[in-house]
Amino acid sequence: MNLVIVESPAKAKTINKFLGKKYTVKPSMGHLIDLPKSQLGVEPEADFKVKYITIRGRGKILAELRKLAAKADFVYLATDPDREGEAIAWHLLKEFKLDESVPCRVEFNEITKQAIKKAFTVPRRLDYDLVDAQQARRVLDRLVGYKISPILWEKVKRGLSAGRVQSAALNMLCLRQEEIDSFLPREYWTIEGDFQIDSFRVRALLSQIDGEKPALDNEEAAAAVVQLVGETAFSLSKLVSKSRKKMPKPPLITSTLQQQAGSKLNFSARKTMSIAQQLYEGIALGKRGTTGLITYMRTDSVRVSPEIQEATREYLAARFSPEYVPDSPPVYHSRKGAQEAHEAIRPTDVTLVPEEIQAYLTPEQFSLYRLIWQRYVMSQMKPALYKQQTATISGGNLVFVASELTLIFPGFLAADEGAGEKEKNGVNLEGLTAGSPAKIADVFPKQHFTQPPPAYSEALLVKEMEHKEIGRPSTYAPTIDTLLYRGYAEKKNTALVPTELGVTVNNLLRQFFPDILNLDFTAELENRLDQVGEGNLEWKQVVANFYAKFKEDVEVAQREMDMVTIEDEITDELCEHCGRNMVIKRGRFGKFLACPGYPQCKNTKPLLNKINVPCPKCGGEIVQRRSKKGRSFYGCENYPNCDFVSWKRPVEEKCPRCQSLLVIENKNVLACSNPDCEFKAMREEENA
Repeated sequence: MNLVIVESPAKAKTINKFLGKKYTVKPSMGHLIDLPKSQLGVEPEADFKVKYITIRGRGKILAELRKLAAKADFVYLATDPDREGEAIAWHLLKEFKLDESVPCRVEFNEITKQAIKKAFTVPRRLDYDLVDAQQARRVLDRLVGYKISPILWEKVKRGLSAGRVQSAALNMLCLRQEEIDSFLPREYWTIEGDFQIDSFRVRALLSQIDGEKPALDNEEAAAAVVQLVGETAFSLSKLVSKSRKKMPKPPLITSTLQQQAGSKLNFSARKTMSIAQQLYEGIALGKRGTTGLITYMRTDSVRVSPEIQEATREYLAARFSPEYVPDSPPVYHSRKGAQEAHEAIRPTDVTLVPEEIQAYLTPEQFSLYRLIWQRYVMSQMKPALYKQQTATISGGNLVFVASELTLIFPGFLAADEGAGEKEKNGVNLEGLTAGSPAKIADVFPKQHFTQPPPAYSEALLVKEMEHKEIGRPSTYAPTIDTLLYRGYAEKKNTALVPTELGVTVNNLLRQFFPDILNLDFTAELENRLDQVGEGNLEWKQVVANFYAKFKEDVEVAQREMDMVTIEDEITDELCEHCGRNMVIKRGRFGKFLACPGYPQCKNTKPLLNKINVPCPKCGGEIVQRRSKKGRSFYGCENYPNCDFVSWKRPVEEKCPRCQSLLVIENKNVLACSNPDCEFKAMREEENA
């Protein structure tokens, strides 16, 4: 009997069917051996000697696997194909006292019969460079977390934590919030004009005044130009037609999967990875049996194997026709520093069309699989071709420009129904002749305000972490989870916003541990850890170089960090059990009201955030609420008897034009809530 150890029961079940009766496949349920929770587990003064123990509650699983390994003819370690999987295999190898020189490590990028059978014909020895890379990260994370966290417990409050990647990500949130808070919007105006050219009505945008881009920063300046437009004779001075290509995007990797699932499906990073894990481990597809639908979902490489590309080209030619297939398979290049250990995230079998297997998938599995399948298929197709026409309308010192973009050949857009229609914009310029007079028919001045940089959503934070090389694919989702769980950040609509606690902790870390929060320092440390995995650096030396300065910072913080008290916010809401004024507490799922008499009084209730604005329908209080998807909105406290709702925060002032409710459009701009009224104005400075 051959024993195969994988990580999850679902994977064990799928692989067992492929290997047959000569193999017994058992799950380890993840790590069985790790650093102890109750102590540091690392001895910096003894050359960073590491203490490993059996994880509490996992002893029974380890004992069962040890017993099976002792009876087995051969033991295969088939944990995940990444650093964590290599570390799990290493711990089991040592625990079972297996011969390190014998190839027993099995690695596969997809869970299909063909891939599994092939992987078991070429087992390899353990990659100790990967083991060292995982161990170095684990030791660094333990040193940072277990050295800084107790200081925060003593100086701020118990239950806080710091982390090598977590703290850098928190600093990114705080830096962005500081940008937003200090942002001052600038007013500007654009002008469009409707021109009659022969029998055509063309809308064009004012592009130049005296050869320069228009700078209209108030209504008076815009009105002066509108008057000038009305007094000027125009003609169609130029008509240019050219072709444009739109290239498909590369297949998904971990970060882009989380970004796309967040923006298109409204999935959190954790939810995305959880569902992707299910698709990777296998779905029961009726008579076809359990099949892994996608390749391994923790990857930073956009590479696709030549064999798969060739099979994809045959499928595309049959489904769409040969004209959609490029002359040669496309080659995409991963970002600088990518490990290239695995392929991109793609369907294991491109012929498994999402709609054809939808009956076997949950709605969420179907949505994510379709996203992955469609992105991969599009990446292997020809570019889309467009005809772009640009009309230049000139008169005096003014130049207007109109453009039309017409899809000629859909290319990769054929894999996304309706995408070609979405791409079309502008006006019909066919039939126009350069030199024709252009009579102004109407002018449309429009007021705008510059916008602050957007708050990070989960998708944007993942994108920025990848760009700045903070963390690696496997760390994005758990890092965001930790920030929310610790109360360092909260979700407002889809935005991740640092809380008062998060800002306080971040300010302390900035002062005493600047290296931990320095994004360039964190990225460079990640690169050194990657070099450990490539065999170019020794892991203990990397840790020692970091620890020398870090140890000094810890000693200074222990001596000099002041005590910080974060008081609970007292409300006017009285506890109906004991009469005390209830306070605002923060839990895993956001803020709530709690009685300060705990533990004698354990009364809690939801927090209705009143904004001191009367409801325009019934006169009740408008309160801030949260939708089922976590998005904030404003509604009447008398719901369901009153159905007033607004996605934007109302204010007490009324619109001077129509007396409707005014709402805050961004930090310093008020807008009328009446869709038929276009009133906008800057907020008064003291209110803003």
